[in-house]
Amino acid sequence: MIKVICWNINAQKRRELWDVLFGMDADVALLQEVKSYPDDIPQDVEMDSRPLREPWEDEHFDRWPTIVRLSNRVRVDWFQRTWPFHTLKSNQIGVSGIGTVAAAIVTSRDTEVPPFIVASMYARWKFPNPLTNTKWSVGFADGSAHRIISDLSAFIGSHDPATHRILAAGDLNTVYGVTTDYPQHLPERNQSIFDRFQALGFEFLGPQSPNGRMADSIPKYLSPETKNVPTYAHHKKVENAIDQLDYVFASRGFHESVQTRALNHIDEWGPSDHCRILIEIN
Repeated sequence: MIKVICWNINAQKRRELWDVLFGMDADVALLQEVKSYPDDIPQDVEMDSRPLREPWEDEHFDRWPTIVRLSNRVRVDWFQRTWPFHTLKSNQIGVSGIGTVAAAIVTSRDTEVPPFIVASMYARWKFPNPLTNTKWSVGFADGSAHRIISDLSAFIGSHDPATHRILAAGDLNTVYGVTTDYPQHLPERNQSIFDRFQALGFEFLGPQSPNGRMADSIPKYLSPETKNVPTYAHHKKVENAIDQLDYVFASRGFHESVQTRALNHIDEWGPSDHCRILIEIN
């Protein structure tokens, strides 16, 4: 078994957060909103040696997705992030949205799990053009999500999803199954993200209940039949968390060996406004 942790760490530099991650006995971490690496790391941990901002150097974009090797049980080969040229080398990923995706190949050293690609996704909020005269104070995230999906499409070269072994997880800043009662989102645009993953041969792996704690009360903008499990706590008020923003997808066929669970109970949430998601690959 290979254990993967997906976690938006909220651009925090606190050592406490990294210590929690390093102490989880996991193999790989898919992180979002990483601002910097810690100065000292355990012997078995390996960070991507390239700068977090590569290939962009704009200081306005100071939070990045990244992938961390947490144990010697696996080997991690990072894809170099570069501009989305029409032809790329085998060790590169073209990234069309600044700070939206990182990818790597994970190879097990002591299990029979075949190698697979992992992607850490962060759908940044984007502000509409001022001419729209919008009331959306935050902006929209589906544009960034679709850029991520387009970038991941470069790893899909067959109509048969069984030929791919891709695990993609992260913060899409999107509520699955949202209705028109939610003022910040357009349901059709939200759903298009999940539909497009499906069209490319990815299975939606939640996590969904019972693989995580559901909200104490179902928001009016979700169906009573929702299985969403909160992964984001506004102002870190974990007991009041209601929105799921973090999700896992895997190539159809490969998904049958993948299990997910949101570590979102109050006593296990952790020191970020997002909870951790545990992903196990057999």
